[in-house]
Amino acid sequence: MNMPGLLRGVARTAVIAGTATAVSNRVSRRQEGRWAQQDAERQRAYQQQAPPPSEAPQPNTDDMTSKIDQLRQLTDLKTQGALSEEEFEAQKRRILA
Repeated sequence: MNMPGLLRGVARTAVIAGTATAVSNRVSRRQEGRWAQQDAERQRAYQQQAPPPSEAPQPNTDDMTSKIDQLRQLTDLKTQGALSEEEFEAQKRRILA
């Protein structure tokens, strides 16, 4: 039996398996980081939309301008991917009500 050839084959397999594992782990960590970032962005967007429950609604001197500004911000959040279509429509209905 040819031991150097067998050892070379085993070593090559170990290197390939180690490289595949390292790449797989790196891809997993990168994807987890992206998901965490998206979750944080959605949370920030949600918190910016609704006033804290303890605050009383402030009377708007120019209600239409305020609604237009809110709709623009909402559209920006949707464009950035922070809101789904359903979330966008629900918030739009709330603003226009």
